[in-house]
Amino acid sequence: MKYVMTYRAVEDFLPLAQESYPAHSARVDEFARRGDLLMVGAFDEPMNGEAMGVFTTREAAEEFIAGDPFVLNGVVASWTVRPWHEVLQP
Repeated sequence: MKYVMTYRAVEDFLPLAQESYPAHSARVDEFARRGDLLMVGAFDEPMNGEAMGVFTTREAAEEFIAGDPFVLNGVVASWTVRPWHEVLQP
């Protein structure tokens, strides 16, 4: 079982996101190094502030969200964490 986190950004999110990105990126790197975050990225076409991440546990996803500068600094309007049954596993 994996856990998928989704983010939806506030309107006109880009200036806020650019300001918070270095700290957000450091948090992404930290969770990836720990092995808790398997993949993360923004959706494109249109780039509207929607993003997702795949975590190994719900606890890791919730910990990430609780301290993510994008959440703390108002870039994220809403988020979800949902269990995901991956079918194709390496």
